[in-house]
Amino acid sequence: MRLASLHTYPIKSCHRIDHDGGPVPVEPWGLAGDRRWLVTDLAGRGITQREVPAMTRVRPALDPAGGLRLSAPGVADLTVPEPAAREDPEAGEAAGGAERNLVNVSVHISKIAATPAGPAADAWLTGVLGQEVRLVWLDDPTRRPVEPEYARPDDRVSFADAYPLLLTNAASLDALNGWIAAGDSGEGPVPMTRFRPNLVVAGAAAWAEDGWLGHRLRIGPVTFRVVKPCDRCVVTTTDQETGDKGREPLRTLGRYRNIDQKLLFGVNLIPDPPYGAITVGDPVEPLD
Repeated sequence: MRLASLHTYPIKSCHRIDHDGGPVPVEPWGLAGDRRWLVTDLAGRGITQREVPAMTRVRPALDPAGGLRLSAPGVADLTVPEPAAREDPEAGEAAGGAERNLVNVSVHISKIAATPAGPAADAWLTGVLGQEVRLVWLDDPTRRPVEPEYARPDDRVSFADAYPLLLTNAASLDALNGWIAAGDSGEGPVPMTRFRPNLVVAGAAAWAEDGWLGHRLRIGPVTFRVVKPCDRCVVTTTDQETGDKGREPLRTLGRYRNIDQKLLFGVNLIPDPPYGAITVGDPVEPLD
């Protein structure tokens, strides 16, 4: 088995970056740069493609100087610097002295402090998405613990839904697309991008990942715990290039991969130290 592709999503629920070249560092909370930015509503609630499919139009790139370069069809690009720490002159000694300009945001039920990206980023995203939004940066990725039922006390996650990484299996997608083709939905095969994985494995049997649950995988020099199957949501029905919506793959997953009322595709991973970096083509080896 080998690692067939590597992907990060700098802004949660926006377009991906495909890493076909050099190595990508693995950090305790996931791949470097993955989901460190979040779009929120005015109340600080994280927004995703579940509510706003137009987020597929936002194409972030990592700026070598730090921060992001935002692109979208029909608008000028915007450079968003990595927000700097700022002192709050009103914090005072009672609040512990100088404080970051933090705001409270939420990802599902998790409450997290984050740093605002600033009015220019907010205005740009508001224009692209057609509703008033804010952009925030997770300046300290050690703030958010992973769900205790599947994790160790020191495990951390960024703005991802719940776990540091998602792995999918190319052969499982082939099997799923075979079922879709044999069905009556009238929709063609779906690409792997619908599932927004970080890691895609090739050379394994279809659904081999089911047998990896509760065990470990070594990918290149890094070891990962396979902690949980991934329950898929309506985002998988959104074309990640256009934002158009359909019924697949959830319709077919509901027929063939409905386990305890959860539609399963892919598995969630948590990295273990030493972390290192991984590259497309690295060998993938089940352990334990």
